[in-house]
Amino acid sequence: MDAAEVIRTARCRAGLTLRGLAAAAGTSHSAIAAYEAGAKVPSAATVDRIVRAAGFALDREISPRVRGDGRLDRGVELAAVLELAAVFPARHPPTLEFPVFGK
Repeated sequence: MDAAEVIRTARCRAGLTLRGLAAAAGTSHSAIAAYEAGAKVPSAATVDRIVRAAGFALDREISPRVRGDGRLDRGVELAAVLELAAVFPARHPPTLEFPVFGK
């Protein structure tokens, strides 16, 4: 979710107009409109101030990564795969059958 979507969602959920949110946040309605349209990108502090003025709070969460390329830590990834595999039932015969080669 980007800043424009966060601001628009907060304003709509609060039932505020552009002018109403601007007055509560201490800014102009044209600035709010520009943020919502994506014409201007507000700082994180500005988004936080606007969202708070609408009566909401932003929750921030940091999750572990090994590298900056967005891939999960190998242990976390393995745990997720094993949890997924546990959901699928394993049905196999009690003895393994395989083709006989060379005859």
